[in-house]
Amino acid sequence: MFEHKPRPEWIATEKFLSDVVVHPDPAVLRAVQSAAAAGMPAIEVAPNAGKLLKLLVQLSGARRVLEIGTLAGFSTIWMGQGLPDDGTLVTCEFLPKHAEVAWANIDAAGLGQKVEIRLGPALDTLAALEEEDREPFDFIFIDADKENNSHYLDWAIRLGRPGTTIVLDNTIWEGAVMDPGMDPVNAQGIVDALKLLGVHPRLDATVIQTVGSKGWDGFALALIK
Repeated sequence: MFEHKPRPEWIATEKFLSDVVVHPDPAVLRAVQSAAAAGMPAIEVAPNAGKLLKLLVQLSGARRVLEIGTLAGFSTIWMGQGLPDDGTLVTCEFLPKHAEVAWANIDAAGLGQKVEIRLGPALDTLAALEEEDREPFDFIFIDADKENNSHYLDWAIRLGRPGTTIVLDNTIWEGAVMDPGMDPVNAQGIVDALKLLGVHPRLDATVIQTVGSKGWDGFALALIK
């Protein structure tokens, strides 16, 4: 796995902001603890990023959320908490073990009635969702294998609508976007997705750099036109 290199002062500042401003509740803390206990990689979003996802769901007025990449359900819970009472969230997870841990966390957070975990390759799940002729998703969060980022963006456009918000995580990758040789497995997929964000006629996007416990990274925010 690619090594991220957070600095101690970034981690300390992130903790300060989480304690003073973000106030993660027991449900999201449980998700992090359960992932560690299950031996899952500590690659969930940071608490301040999770809170941002929740606020973006609320600010966009989203009722239908799609997540690509569940892990232990950390970001799923944050976004689910931002949904109205009649809101729904579909999340795609490839590994059965991850889905099992995530479901326990989601159910314990009181979100079981809102969240549906789809198990299997995300590209297959996304194609199945299109065939089901569902209402368009209002908010889409992409945080899965980076090699398929461009494909996930294409599917987000197909499954969304004008006005749908898209968040693409991990867009800086310790600077590997400027030197893809740093991570031949993931970097080119990230670069290709960024280029697509910049030229696709149906997307208006920006990218924000971040530093914290996950190292030097960032996220893209896009609106479907």
